[in-house]
Amino acid sequence: MKSILLKDNGDDEALPSLPPLPSGVKNYITPGGHRKLQAELEQLWKVERPTLVSTITWAASNGDRSENGDYIYGKRRLREIDRRVRFLHKKLEQAEVVDPAVRGACEQVFFGSTVTVYTEEGGESVYSIVGVDEADVSRGHISWVSPLARSLLKLREGDVARLMTPSGIVEIEVVAVRYIALE
Repeated sequence: MKSILLKDNGDDEALPSLPPLPSGVKNYITPGGHRKLQAELEQLWKVERPTLVSTITWAASNGDRSENGDYIYGKRRLREIDRRVRFLHKKLEQAEVVDPAVRGACEQVFFGSTVTVYTEEGGESVYSIVGVDEADVSRGHISWVSPLARSLLKLREGDVARLMTPSGIVEIEVVAVRYIALE
């Protein structure tokens, strides 16, 4: 990926904080998650930013900038885009892509696995263990550093994990472990 140099205006305290990763580990991500981050970066850098720059240039040519809403809000949005571009660029630089579809037959739960679990309280649930940047609980995608995923890692079908929850300790039985391509 080509390096992108942006002017640093000292607003780094407003950058989104990087999700917490255990020290000394890489930022694992699935190919689908990597493509999603790259697509967002490309959309911001090649579409939204150039359009916004032309709007700001037009607004600046209209004269008094102190009361020019297009100019003021355009500059603010440009700073937001630049911060997000820097953030995405850092995340993509740190990312290590791991494709679960090429893992083959593996009985243990590792990054990229899709795990079917059973709890007495909630019945059967399916979770895919993904990178911190692509976690989406509504889709069953949980971060590999989440407490649930950490309790499942290295288990096999039939093993039981004990997870501490606000309501107490919950036992979770691993019913199935699959490695499939994730979107």
